[in-house]
Amino acid sequence: MKVSFAKLLALATLLTSSTAQNIVLTNDDGWAVAQIRDEYNMLRSAGYQVILSAPAVDKSGSGSSTTTPTTLSGPCQFNTCPSGSPATGTDSSDSNIHYVNGYPVDAVKYGIQNFAQSRWGKKPDFVVSGSNLGNNLGSGITGSGTVGAASEAAKEGVPSFAFSGASGSSVIYTTLTSSPSSSSTISANIYSTLINKFLSVYLSGGTSTPIVPAGYSVNINFSSTSSCSNNANNFKWVATRLVKSASGVDTSRCGSNNLPDESTVVKEGCFASVSVFDANTKKDASASAQKVVFDRLNSILTYLKSATHVSYRNTEYADLLREILSGQRPNVRRTMSTLVFHGTEGRHTLNRTAGILAENRTGCGMPMPAVYQNC
Repeated sequence: MKVSFAKLLALATLLTSSTAQNIVLTNDDGWAVAQIRDEYNMLRSAGYQVILSAPAVDKSGSGSSTTTPTTLSGPCQFNTCPSGSPATGTDSSDSNIHYVNGYPVDAVKYGIQNFAQSRWGKKPDFVVSGSNLGNNLGSGITGSGTVGAASEAAKEGVPSFAFSGASGSSVIYTTLTSSPSSSSTISANIYSTLINKFLSVYLSGGTSTPIVPAGYSVNINFSSTSSCSNNANNFKWVATRLVKSASGVDTSRCGSNNLPDESTVVKEGCFASVSVFDANTKKDASASAQKVVFDRLNSILTYLKSATHVSYRNTEYADLLREILSGQRPNVRRTMSTLVFHGTEGRHTLNRTAGILAENRTGCGMPMPAVYQNC
């Protein structure tokens, strides 16, 4: 008897996350975009009980704004409901998909306080906000509706995760089937797969510690899908912080109390950054809160530490980099096709093209791309 991959995945998820099944799914891009509908379908296929509660129209960049939902003065996103529709509504073909004519904060409030209570008689086990169309990084998260919704959930006592990806476009969900090979569908599929992987690993930690420490949320950002050859398996998960700091205030990982900042990591290559933040201030979390989150993800996290800027005579560092690129230095990884070190005669770059190392010189004093070392 053949068993589909989706059914196997659903069984695995049920076995590892039996104590946290009920999800409210929201975003700030609107209830009818392909990204959120793809996540909805994939999470349901994985065995979760999901309620989608999202803004009736695109509310990107609205932060933690809130209002009283009102009757629509125009149509819903992509004309999925007519002008004059009520302040909240439900998809005619799926009673678990809802719009709220307000901000993302209002959508998640309705999801938690109304739709979840009506269906389950209680709050959801956690909230998934996003994946947003575009990254939400560093101090810029204060203006993100995706992060605003996740923050609101945390303040209401519901664990939450905010996801954002560099790729994707605002297209109607019907393109998932009408244009399965389009770039928007590919990115939606990849990010949905990554979200499902994240939740499966995270929830396998059981209830021995809080799912997320009270008052905190988690900000996850994905690099562009093209930087990862459009393959979800290529993404590496990295423990990060929102804003760069060398003050040593982070949880200790691999002998360091300085986590890399998420902006640097996400833009460097094929990565998924994971930062913990205070839901009230939208600033970096305490070391103790970071530890709870990162301990749950330890099996997939790669701690990336900036390599020391070292000086070698030209022949010495050229030999060193050749060893790194050929795999003779397995404890050092390259994040792209390029490794950069400072040599005694300037800043040099070694590139590998068709198996040949070529040395290219650039001027001293230019910004040096991060070179990371696995713990």
